[in-house]
Amino acid sequence: MKETIREGTWLYDESVEKPVFLVKADFDFWYEIGKADGQLEENEKEELNEDGFLYYICFRSDPNAEPGWLDSPGHKTEKEAMDWAQSKSPSPINWNPMSEPVASGQRR
Repeated sequence: MKETIREGTWLYDESVEKPVFLVKADFDFWYEIGKADGQLEENEKEELNEDGFLYYICFRSDPNAEPGWLDSPGHKTEKEAMDWAQSKSPSPINWNPMSEPVASGQRR
């Protein structure tokens, strides 16, 4: 299961609004890619948070479309993922108020 839990926008070239998505997944996207390609390192394993999820950022495409590519490494919290996104964006990201980031272990 993967779901978009928050959306935002950033400015490309200080004028063109571009989307960004915060995605929650109950699997390690990059582990699954390596597994499918037969390229896992010896002893490599999924690294989910204590609730069994990881959070990802998607800049390039709608993560709900198929195949739903994710652009970031997996993060244990929403805040970590959002901070990573901001570190990659050339402008401030304006997140919509769909949800507030919560620390790992807390329930919505």
